[in-house]
Amino acid sequence: MTDQELVRQINSGDDKAFRLLVDRHQKLVLHTCLGFVQDRDDAEDLAQEVFVDVYHSLPKFRGDSKLSTWIYRMAVNRSLNFVRDYKRRRFFQAIGIGSSDDFNRDVADESWNSRPDHEVENKQRRTNLYHAINSLPERQRVAFTLSKLDDLSYQDIAGVMGLSLSSVESLIHRAKLGLQKKLYQCYKKGS
Repeated sequence: MTDQELVRQINSGDDKAFRLLVDRHQKLVLHTCLGFVQDRDDAEDLAQEVFVDVYHSLPKFRGDSKLSTWIYRMAVNRSLNFVRDYKRRRFFQAIGIGSSDDFNRDVADESWNSRPDHEVENKQRRTNLYHAINSLPERQRVAFTLSKLDDLSYQDIAGVMGLSLSSVESLIHRAKLGLQKKLYQCYKKGS
């Protein structure tokens, strides 16, 4: 079934068609959210919110881009909003305003923990990497995350971000240079 047929069926009230859409895109939406928030529970919640947004916004989908690109854009926007809100909450907590929630995010991913003897070292590397990624300017961070963590092509990233292909290439190149510099400084201090 093509995306156009799927959208048409969903808009006519076919719940099975919506379940098919979720099945097709759920893994990639979850992976996209996880790349930004680095916490599996938060990523799962965000993915669910993305599909609620998709369901309510689908009648407005014009088909100017691929359906998957449109859904990715929603996932990226939801994730970025979550990260902004998280940083804001953390700031207010730091100055003594707000709840006493534990805002420490566990950046663990089960695949990294396959060798228990390296768990501590791997966790530190992950933490350093995520801190470096999160310190990049927003557009570089988004482009890099979509490329390296979500494995999207530059063309797809251009569609998700609404940029030209050359702009995406430039953003990712600058992100790589920035990450190299930040990680070099991080590991140089640790030596």
